Amino acid sequence: MRFYTRQESDERLSDRERRLPDEGPASYYPAGFPDKAYGYYYSARWIATSLTFRDPALLLITEWGIWPSSENWHLYYKLRHSCGDYRLLDEAPRHLFLGHETEDLATFLQLAMLNGWGGYVLTGANYVNLFFSHDEYINFYADIDENLTLVREEFKTAP
Repeated sequence: MRFYTRQESDERLSDRERRLPDEGPASYYPAGFPDKAYGYYYSARWIATSLTFRDPALLLITEWGIWPSSENWHLYYKLRHSCGDYRLLDEAPRHLFLGHETEDLATFLQLAMLNGWGGYVLTGANYVNLFFSHDEYINFYADIDENLTLVREEFKTAP
């Protein structure tokens, strides 16, 4: 796992000719967060294991501080420190997870959702990407609408 500044991740995306999913033409499927907090891990783990195809994925945190009473900074920084990075979130808000780090991606994504943060998950396969909002919804994006079939099936019944 690696942490990047905004500039470093922007360069990485530019080098790979990638854009944020909501910046261009794409099909999308809107879904709400689970009704109960215990469902956040299920959704985050499903995203991490089902959409990444064990390729690297980039978690971009773009919104925080909106719901300060719900943010567990202690837990976030303990997780980050366990990965050997001691920078603040605003210094390096981009998180790269390698293919074998899907559980780490699920954990960081769950915590971001619980903290009321927003951002993106960009998958290495670029099959399906997503934006998650501090307003408790997720927009899944795909260049090919058929790629959203599995997402539609999963998130119409997710806990």
